[in-house]
Amino acid sequence: MPIKNNLAIYEDVFRPAVLAYGMWDQVRVDHGKEFYLTLFMQELLSSHRHNQERRPYLQTSSTKNHIVERIWPEVNNRVNYPLKTALMGLVDQEEIDMNDSLVRYCVSNLTGRLCEIGLTRLVESWNAHRIPGKGTPNDLAGRGCPKKIQQELLPHSAEAADLYSQQLGSSLTRLSTFGVDPFSTEQDKITVENQFAEHYSDISELYSRAVNNDFAPYKQALLCLITTTQCNV
Repeated sequence: MPIKNNLAIYEDVFRPAVLAYGMWDQVRVDHGKEFYLTLFMQELLSSHRHNQERRPYLQTSSTKNHIVERIWPEVNNRVNYPLKTALMGLVDQEEIDMNDSLVRYCVSNLTGRLCEIGLTRLVESWNAHRIPGKGTPNDLAGRGCPKKIQQELLPHSAEAADLYSQQLGSSLTRLSTFGVDPFSTEQDKITVENQFAEHYSDISELYSRAVNNDFAPYKQALLCLITTTQCNV
C-alpha cells in the first residue's frame, strides 16, 4: 500500500482523471510534499489548459479549502475511522503484530481493498447529491473540462519522475510501501487469494458491516488472511 507517494498519486489519481475528463485550468492542493509530481506535470502542461489566465495550481492551507474538500470529513467518518478502529482493537488486544512485515502486508492488502470499496461508494453518492446554489456534481461535470489532452503528453509515473529529476535536479521517492510482498512465486499468491475467497467471496460485506460499527467480520477476515498467508510462504 503506497504511503502518500508522489508517483502513486500522479499515476492513480491525476493522470487517469485528466485523460478521462480533460485538462484542469487549476489544481488545488495543500502544502504536502506528496503532490510535487502532480504539480510539476500540471505546470509543464499549463499551455494546454482552456483558461490560461489562472495560475496552473494553488497550494493553500486547510482554512482555505475548496468546497469539494469538505468531502474529507465524510471520507474519514465513513471509510477511514471505522477500519482504523477495528485495526486498533486488534493491536490493543495483541491479536496482530504490526512490526511483522507479513502482517503489515496482509493489513495493507485487505484494508486497501475495503477502502477502495468505501471510497467508490462515497464518491458516487457525493457526485449524485445536490449542492445548494451549485447543482449536482454529475450534472456540473457535463462532458468534463473544455480542453482535452492526448495520452502521449501524460507519461506514466516512472517516466514523469525521470522528467522531474532532469528538469528540477531533485529526485522523488519511487516506492513507499507498508509491508513487503512475502510470496516467492505468483502461484503462492494466487493460492492464498483463492483460499481466502472460499471463506470471503464478497469482501464488500466486510466494509458494510464495519462502517456500521460491526467490526467482528473484518477482524476475522484479516486474521484468516494472515493465517492463510503464513501457511503458504
